[in-house]
Amino acid sequence: MLTAFRWMVRIVTGLVVLTLLLGWMTYYILSRSLPDYNESFEIAGLTAPVEVVRNNANVPHIFGKSEADVFFALGFVHAQDRLWQMTMLRRTAQGKLSEIFGERTVKIDELLRRLDIYTLALQSVEAQDARTRAVLEAYAAGVNAWIGQVNAGARGRGAPEFFLFSREISAWSPADSIAIIKLMALDLSAHLETEVERAQLSQILAPERLADLLADDPTQGVMALPPYASLMPGPFPAAAQQKMAYLDTPLSPFHSRAFAGASNAFAALPSRSAAGGSLLANDPHLGLTAPSIWYLARLDLPSGGIIGGTIPGMPLMLVGRSDKLGWGLTSSYVDDQDVVMERVNPENPEEYLTPDGPKPFRTEQTILTVKDAAPVTITQRWSESGPILPGSHYDLASVTPPGSVAALEWTALSPADTSMMAGLRLMTSQTVEEAMEAGRLYIAPSQNLTLADGKTIALQTIGAIPARDAAHVTKGRMPAPGWEGKNRWTGVQPYEQNPREVNPASGIIGNTNNKTVDRPFPNHVSYDWGDTQRIQRWLSLMQAREVHTRDSFIEAQLDTVSPTARNILPLIGADLWFTGEPAPEGTPERLRQRALTLLAEWNGEMNEHMPEPLIAEAWLRSLQDRLARDEIGPLADGFTHPEPLFIERVYRNVGGASVWCDVIQSAAVETCTDIARIALDEALLGLVETYGPKLESWRWGDAHQATHDHPVLGEVSGLRYFVNIRQSTSGGDTTLMRGRTKGDGPNPYLNVHAGAYRGVYDFADPDSSVFVISTGQSGHPLSRFYDDMSELWRRGEYIPMSLDPELARGGAVGITTLTPAP
Repeated sequence: MLTAFRWMVRIVTGLVVLTLLLGWMTYYILSRSLPDYNESFEIAGLTAPVEVVRNNANVPHIFGKSEADVFFALGFVHAQDRLWQMTMLRRTAQGKLSEIFGERTVKIDELLRRLDIYTLALQSVEAQDARTRAVLEAYAAGVNAWIGQVNAGARGRGAPEFFLFSREISAWSPADSIAIIKLMALDLSAHLETEVERAQLSQILAPERLADLLADDPTQGVMALPPYASLMPGPFPAAAQQKMAYLDTPLSPFHSRAFAGASNAFAALPSRSAAGGSLLANDPHLGLTAPSIWYLARLDLPSGGIIGGTIPGMPLMLVGRSDKLGWGLTSSYVDDQDVVMERVNPENPEEYLTPDGPKPFRTEQTILTVKDAAPVTITQRWSESGPILPGSHYDLASVTPPGSVAALEWTALSPADTSMMAGLRLMTSQTVEEAMEAGRLYIAPSQNLTLADGKTIALQTIGAIPARDAAHVTKGRMPAPGWEGKNRWTGVQPYEQNPREVNPASGIIGNTNNKTVDRPFPNHVSYDWGDTQRIQRWLSLMQAREVHTRDSFIEAQLDTVSPTARNILPLIGADLWFTGEPAPEGTPERLRQRALTLLAEWNGEMNEHMPEPLIAEAWLRSLQDRLARDEIGPLADGFTHPEPLFIERVYRNVGGASVWCDVIQSAAVETCTDIARIALDEALLGLVETYGPKLESWRWGDAHQATHDHPVLGEVSGLRYFVNIRQSTSGGDTTLMRGRTKGDGPNPYLNVHAGAYRGVYDFADPDSSVFVISTGQSGHPLSRFYDDMSELWRRGEYIPMSLDPELARGGAVGITTLTPAP
C-alpha cells in the first residue's frame, strides 16, 4: 500500500513538473517574438542612421534625416509590434482569409473578391505622385526589413499567432497600404444595406409609416418616396429576414448600419479659449479589438514633428497634430453608395440593357483557396455602374426584380484612388488652408476633417460626393432601375461644393456625425445621418461656457449623459410616473413602481455603477420591438438598437404615428401608455432573470462591458482569457463618450464600438496635449504593452502628447538604432 502511494506521489509530481516544463517552453517559444526595444540593426535600404525612442507608453518617436528613412522606420516599428494585425488586414482586403481559416470565411472572401478592392489598390499605385510612391516604397521596405529579421533569426515567427496559422509572410508592397484605406471605406459604409432595408419596408408600410421608422433628421424636409414596387417590376421573393452570418463578426470587415462608423471632433478659436490658443478634440469611433486598430507614433519629418494615431499597414498619421496644426476625423455619412438594378438582355445573358442599347458585362474568374476544402471558383461581373453582387448578399434577392441583377456604385471602387496622397499632404500641412486643399485629392471613405491652427478652425468634408441626375427616381435612397439612364451617377460633385465651415462667428465648430448641411437633392450630402442625439448634448456643453480649456474639452469628450434618456423617458412614462395603488412586495407592479421611482430621480448619466442606465436601455429595447414587430415582422430583427426619432414620433403622435402602439393582431385597441407599461414589465422580468431581484444592486457596467477581443484567438477556448480585455464601462449608444452596444445576442448591452483613440490638443501649450488608445501599442499578448493603456482609457485618463525629444528620451523604455548596412 505504501509503495503504491509512493508511486502515485511520483506520478503526480512528474506530471506537475512536466506541465510546468511545457508551460515554460511554450512561454519561451512565444516570447521569442517580443521585440527588444534596445536592439540595434544594420539594414539595407536606409540612407542614414535612424533613432527610434520609445517612451514609457511604448510610443515610438522616430528621428531620421530624410522623409524616406522616417517612413522606413515607421514600417519597421509597425511590423515589430503589429505584424499579425497587418497581415490579417492585407489578407482581408485580398479576399484570402479562407486560405488559413477554411470554409467559415468563404462568404467574406467571396464578397471581397466581387468588390475586387485589392485589384483597384494595385491600379491606384500608378495614380500616386512621385513623393507618395517613394513614401509607400520606403514604408514597405521597412516592413520587409523586419520580416527579414524574423526569417533570419529566432524571433518566434514574428507573432504568436503564426504558430497556430500559416507562417508564410509575403513581402509588403505599396498596394497593400492603399488596400487598407479601401478596407476602411468598407468598414465605414452602410448605405447599401440602408437602401435594401428601405426598399423592403416600403413594400409593407405606407410612406408615412416608413417615415416614422426610418425617420429623417427632423430639421430636414424630404418628400415621401413612392413604394418600391411601383418603381420596379415585381414580383419579388420574400425577404430572407435574417442577418448575414458574417456581418459584425470578428474576422469580417462588413458591418451592419448600426456600426457604420461614428466619431466626435470639435475645435475652438483662441477667442473662445481661456489660454488664448486654439483647441481641438477628436475621438474616432470604431469597433473595439485587442489590439486596438490604432497605434500611436511621433514622426520627425523635414516639415516638422507630428504625433498622433496611425493604423498599422499605412504610412499615414490619420489623426494628430504638429506644433502648428491639429486635425481630426469624423464619419461624414456622405451617400456614397447606390444599388443599380441592371436588366439582363433576355436574348443574351452576357449583356445588360441601357438607353443606348445592350452592353456586355465585363467578366472574369477568380479562385478562392480554402483550407481543408476544395477551391471555389467565382465568376466576377461588372456593369458600367460597378460590380454585380449576388442576391444572397445584403438580402438583395428580396428587392431584385425578375430578369435583373444588382450592381453597386461606390466611390471607393476607384482605380485611381489618391486618398493616400491626400493623407500625406495633410499631415505635413502647416496651416488650415493647406490642409483643406490637401483634402481635394481624397476619395474614400468620405470624412469630416476638423482642423485647428494658431488662428483658424475649420470643418471640411473630404471625399468624393456622387453627382446624381435631378430626375433620379429614388434619389439614391433605394435601388433604382439602371436601364433608365437617369439613375446612374453622372460623376462627382466639385470639391468646392463639399460642406465647409471656417472660423464660425460662434468661435466653436464640431461634428458628432450630425447633419452638416441642408441642401436639396441632387446637391445634398446624405439623407441618412449618424447622429441626432449626441449633438444636442455637445451643443449644451459648448454653450455653457464663454471660454473653454483643455480640461473642459476633455470633460465634453468623456461626458456620459444621455440626451435620449432625458428626452424620451419622460415622454414614454408620462402616464406611469407615481400612479396606481401601492403594490405588495414581490409583484410585477411593485417592481415597476420601484424602477419608475429610480428613473424619475435619474439625470440620464450612463454611469457604470448605477442601475438606471440598464433599466432605461432594456425598457427602450423592449418598447421599440413591441411597437414595430407586429407591423414589420421579422424585419424588426434589423433594428437592433433603440431609434430615438422613431419612438419620439410615436409618443408625440407626429403625423398619426401613435397608430404603432396598437397591436394589429389583438382585438383590443392598445394605447401608447399600455405598450410602455407592458414593455417596462417585460424588460424588468428579463433583467431579474439575469441579475437577480435586487433592482438597486444592478450595475450598468456589469452588462456594458467593453469587449476588446482578439479577432482570432479571442474565440479559442482557454486562450480567450489571456488575449481578450473586458472592462466595465460607462456611456452608451447616444452619449458623447460613446459606447455602442452590441444590440443582439445573449448580452445585447456589451460595449463593442467606441472611441478607441482620444486626443485633445491645446495650441496655447502644445506639449500639454494628451492622448490615449483603448489597449496598448503591442499586439503581443505577452507584452506589458498589450493592455497597459486600457485601464487609463476605461477611467477616462490620458498620457502626455509631446513633440519634445528630450521628454521622450527621459522616460524611454528602449532606444532602437537602425543603421544602413555596409
